[in-house]
Amino acid sequence: MKEKTDISKLKISEDTNRAVRQALNEKAADGDIPCASVFKVVKALGVKPHIAGAYTDMLELKLTGCQLGLFGYGEKKKAVTPMKQVPEELETAIRGQIKDGRLPCAAAWEIAANMGFARMKVSGACETMGVKVKPCQLGAF
Repeated sequence: MKEKTDISKLKISEDTNRAVRQALNEKAADGDIPCASVFKVVKALGVKPHIAGAYTDMLELKLTGCQLGLFGYGEKKKAVTPMKQVPEELETAIRGQIKDGRLPCAAAWEIAANMGFARMKVSGACETMGVKVKPCQLGAF
């Protein structure tokens, strides 16, 4: 089980503390909050993803709809589909960003943006290649 981040150690101003809590709670429904909504808070408030993720944990909100399709899709859990064949340039880009045997989520997003691919296409390539995506920018995994 993942250990929760101690918010008091993040050195966040009280104004930012209130703003992040409020924004996340406004975007949550029935205790769930989509990954994309958390990143809207990140962008709007200028906080780092791991900080928004720590607040999500603290508020006991369940992350749903991972933008790489890796978790949060109901009973099915995943939405990512392995690619039939990974284009050579995509495989090279992924292999070039692997750290400790895994592709960081942030690197997957960067590869998608740089190559003009959907994020789920990058994670689909990883599925085909047997490359695990970790760590999550929000700290979910």
